[in-house]
Amino acid sequence: AQRAAYVDDERFNFTILAKNVGKRKAQIAAITQSSGDLILNVDSDTTIAPDVVSKLAHKMRDPAVGAAMGQMKASNQADTWLTRLIDMEYWLACNEERAAQARFGAVMCCCGPCAMYRRSAMLSLLDQYETQLYRGKPSDFGEDRHLTILMLSAGFRTEYVPSAIAATVVPDTMGVYLRQQLRWARSTFRDTLLALPLMPGLDRYLTLDVIGQNGGLLLLALSVLTGIGQFALTATVPWWTILVIGSMTLVRCSVAAYRARQLRFLGFALHTLVNIFLLIPLKAYALC
Repeated sequence: AQRAAYVDDERFNFTILAKNVGKRKAQIAAITQSSGDLILNVDSDTTIAPDVVSKLAHKMRDPAVGAAMGQMKASNQADTWLTRLIDMEYWLACNEERAAQARFGAVMCCCGPCAMYRRSAMLSLLDQYETQLYRGKPSDFGEDRHLTILMLSAGFRTEYVPSAIAATVVPDTMGVYLRQQLRWARSTFRDTLLALPLMPGLDRYLTLDVIGQNGGLLLLALSVLTGIGQFALTATVPWWTILVIGSMTLVRCSVAAYRARQLRFLGFALHTLVNIFLLIPLKAYALC
């Protein structure tokens, strides 16, 4: 449909591959045939604001920057309770996690829906990008995080531009959401290991961030298991465990509501239940 709309526009060239070879090889096919200084990657279910290209390109004027990403929002936010929850999750991931990482020069994953890369840097990394293996076979997941790690390993900074807004379609059913989270969890575990050798050369905050993202999840899982063990062995409700998790959830959601100036973020407390009962078991499976 996009090709039909723009095929007569001389500013655009389209590459139609003979078959579906996956995102990674499709990217490489386009990049090797391009001639611009900058590459903009946009997922097929994503709509970017009119000023996204100029805002990301402005950030890329610094030759030390190898990649920059925009802020992700859910285009179908109003569809279900889950899409509303994911939209808040994206806001937090962008405006807490990525914003903090960018402050120290290294966004650890430039999201695929809207990310700009320096073409000269990408060309030098394509062989490593294309030949990544998972369990002895060519990898077919985690492209965004792996490409970001490669960019950091080449000595470039990666940045976040909150004013560059991209709206993407998010899962509206739990089954689709969990399959997405499984892919992302596998990528996070695998590519975090690849990033460990880089940590001494990055700001110490990034090391703290990596430890927090992985260690915090482990502590939450241990707390839940301890509470379940207490209930199973003593038939008493683990009120202290419930109180601590509930208090931390309330503090986090209140801070997010204040920073975003939106009371809806108080409803993000529901994500704690999704995290405990669905995402933690799923991430344990992904790690295995």
